[in-house]
Amino acid sequence: MYTEENNLISIITPVYNAERFIEDTIKSVQQQTYQNWELILVDDCSQDNSRIMIEKYVAIDSRFKLISLKENLGAAEARNKGLDIAKGRFIAFIDSDDCWHREKLSRQLAFMIKQNYLFTYTNFALVNESGEILKESVVLPERLDYYGLLKNTAIACSTVMIDRDALGDFRMPLVRKGQDTATWLMLMRERAVIAYGLDQVLNYYRQVEGSISSNKWGAIKRTWNTYRNIEKLPLIECLYYFSHYIFQAIKRRI
Repeated sequence: MYTEENNLISIITPVYNAERFIEDTIKSVQQQTYQNWELILVDDCSQDNSRIMIEKYVAIDSRFKLISLKENLGAAEARNKGLDIAKGRFIAFIDSDDCWHREKLSRQLAFMIKQNYLFTYTNFALVNESGEILKESVVLPERLDYYGLLKNTAIACSTVMIDRDALGDFRMPLVRKGQDTATWLMLMRERAVIAYGLDQVLNYYRQVEGSISSNKWGAIKRTWNTYRNIEKLPLIECLYYFSHYIFQAIKRRI
């Protein structure tokens, strides 16, 4: 049954030198209309004031958890450290420079419970470093299975919610880049799950100059590596799905 009391959502955020945006991210979680959550912030050995800023929130609200890593391990390992201690039935992710619509959790959880979906994502808006909207909505397919995701890898990590109790425990592959898409592909392939999209803009995806996600050539190489070396697709299949990926990537920017 859909109630706040029995549906804790564990939200996981890897943090590395995020002092410019981390408070905006934290506040967008704190202001959610759905309040039964825990936010696990994993500081990946930041060299700025990120950890100090997070500690302010940990001191006043027990729903905030801080894990401080002693060495920089990358986003995949940081998220896995969060998954290790997460207590919620549902798992969500938000990156340290993104923000959510204040009803993101309530709408997405209601969508999952009503439809009995185990894995969902939402549409998102693109914003710049100042939070100004660059594109009002990046619209994704209504559903994606393994082969559909190979053709269109646009599921943004900050939009995902997973019913871990039903789908089973999981960890992200230990790759420095593209671990989120590799995780969705792994779950779809190994557990035959289909991901369903909620046709609402509930995430604001910040494009930060110099970030991994803003590097288009890096994204191309990252996707090819996922197909060839993580999913181990034969060359012909790689070329087939990669051509679809390129087409969809161009389409999303139009």
